[in-house]
Amino acid sequence: MGMRALLGLLLAAAMTLAAGAAQAHPHVWITATSELLYAADGSVTGVRHAWTFDDMFSTYAVQGLETKTKGVYTREELTPLAQTNVESLKEYAYFTFARADGRKERFQEPVDYFLDYKDTVLTLHFTLPLKTPVKPKQLVLEVFDRSFFIDFQMAKDNPVKLVGAPAGCQMKLERPNDGTASAQKLNEQTFLSGENSNFGMMFANKITVDCP
Repeated sequence: MGMRALLGLLLAAAMTLAAGAAQAHPHVWITATSELLYAADGSVTGVRHAWTFDDMFSTYAVQGLETKTKGVYTREELTPLAQTNVESLKEYAYFTFARADGRKERFQEPVDYFLDYKDTVLTLHFTLPLKTPVKPKQLVLEVFDRSFFIDFQMAKDNPVKLVGAPAGCQMKLERPNDGTASAQKLNEQTFLSGENSNFGMMFANKITVDCP
């Protein structure tokens, strides 16, 4: 089987694993940056993500890909893998949840997506347009995996950018505490009590933008 369906398979495995009591720890690590995109009239039109996968996942994902130069993977050569990645993410709502003034917003299918491979790691870039652009006083964007199969960490430097935002908009990022200790401690009781479906919420990265 080609590696193209790999992320889809891993994500499917995540759901199965999440059902088991001892599986409350991540298997894939992603370092993320997010850009919130604004139109000229000050409304939010979408979010642009760049997700860098850990070394192990990256190595696994590119195995068996045909390339002209050994160890070098061009954007073109990675196109089928990028397409599979974004298609398989749809089932998980792209791990991206937005609320505008408290109301849940929906996203369209991703656009402008591609993978690049640099320093032995893969980075997936994609833009999620909002179904309807919004102009809220407060926008909350959360990035996390409910099953905590994937651990999202926002990058240390410039994790979030506002692109074209109106003057006076203030952004704050709340990162989850390093959850490993609490994940271990909570794992038995949380899973036994059947609340595992939203376990990953404890590890959500929460971006809040307040505009005048």
